[in-house]
Amino acid sequence: MKGEVSDNREGRQIVHLDLDTFFVSVERLHDRRLEGRPVIVGGASERGVVASCSYEARRWGVHSGMPVAMARRLCPEAVVIRGDHALYRRHSEAVAELIEERVPLYERASIDEFYLDMTGMDRFFGTLRWTRELRDTIVRKTGLPLSFALSVNKTVAKIATGEAKPAGELTVPAEEVQPFLDPLSVRKIPMVGKKNYELLRSMGVGRIATLRAIPPELLQRLLGSQGLLLWKKARGIDDSPVVNERLRKSIGTEETFDHDTTDTAFLLRTLVRMTEKSAYELRRRGRMASLLTVKIRYSDFETHTLQRRIPLTVFDHELIAVARELFLRLYTRRVRVRLLGIRLGGLVPGTQQLHLFDDDGRMARLYHALDHLRDRYGPLTVRRAGAAPPPTPQSPKYREPDKYRNKTTKFEQSSDQLFNNDVYY
Repeated sequence: MKGEVSDNREGRQIVHLDLDTFFVSVERLHDRRLEGRPVIVGGASERGVVASCSYEARRWGVHSGMPVAMARRLCPEAVVIRGDHALYRRHSEAVAELIEERVPLYERASIDEFYLDMTGMDRFFGTLRWTRELRDTIVRKTGLPLSFALSVNKTVAKIATGEAKPAGELTVPAEEVQPFLDPLSVRKIPMVGKKNYELLRSMGVGRIATLRAIPPELLQRLLGSQGLLLWKKARGIDDSPVVNERLRKSIGTEETFDHDTTDTAFLLRTLVRMTEKSAYELRRRGRMASLLTVKIRYSDFETHTLQRRIPLTVFDHELIAVARELFLRLYTRRVRVRLLGIRLGGLVPGTQQLHLFDDDGRMARLYHALDHLRDRYGPLTVRRAGAAPPPTPQSPKYREPDKYRNKTTKFEQSSDQLFNNDVYY
């Protein structure tokens, strides 16, 4: 099996950029009073988790993924911020634009991580100097701190960036890959989660040097194909390419509710809102979708998904109709729902083509006008009525039903009617 493993590290020059404590750094840009203080960004409810935390908070044992309630107990002096994903996305886009101006091939791995393929530069340390200049440009123009590492593939570069933090840099040439990896914990390998780590620890495997000495056949029997991939990464082998950002394969969103629910009307409203948000992102990126997936996770953590191939589209009303149908087919257990998600896949570059017989261009102009408002005033400026929560007597838009006329307002319509309602507010 060892003879089947390729090692294409010679000649590759991969840079991993990581914006340090990104959410916290963005919040500090907008509120300088947070500088030097322990800061936690995460959900404000009892079930909220820590999305990001400052290094000052980490000294108290706070880390990402921890329940916010526990983080508060560990660090009572921390400032807890609910966070603004739209704000973080705008700052991430600003960084991406600076990278795109200077790098022919890059991949956005997440909202705060980027891979750059600099293969072809004359010399390894020439790439290092160039990356330093890029880092300095990003820090100067955005005010966001970042760390980076340069190595022979994505895995080693990512691990090295973790060792370089905060606001540091690290280079790992081909001849230094194994000496660099061997003393590190197996938890440093990106694909090793809590479950795999506990399994490896039960086998007495704590360091990468020990892991790479295990016969790959044994790891494959224990972990399947993931075991062989893990063995390769422990040896610094990773042939995965840097995927062009323009070729992003899917766009979507998920929402974990503060309280598990069986309220179908609420779930449908949430689905409308998420579909509308994803479709707006689709149009913003100049993509069209050909695959739609709906995901439900129940209170017992059982997860179900259902997907369908669709004609290429970017229009909310077409995507919402499919999302609704998939949801109603999928939600059959009548068990409380913990999480709802939607994903648009099969993306290709392009914009919506007008239908030959039944589209005179008004729909395309409508979406263009709506997106212009969102671009200028924010994504929540205008939304479908079907995504609106039902009003209460205290709501500013609430209107007492007319007792003398048999008339139905848009707020009194059923969830099914609202789901297909093209009214915006």
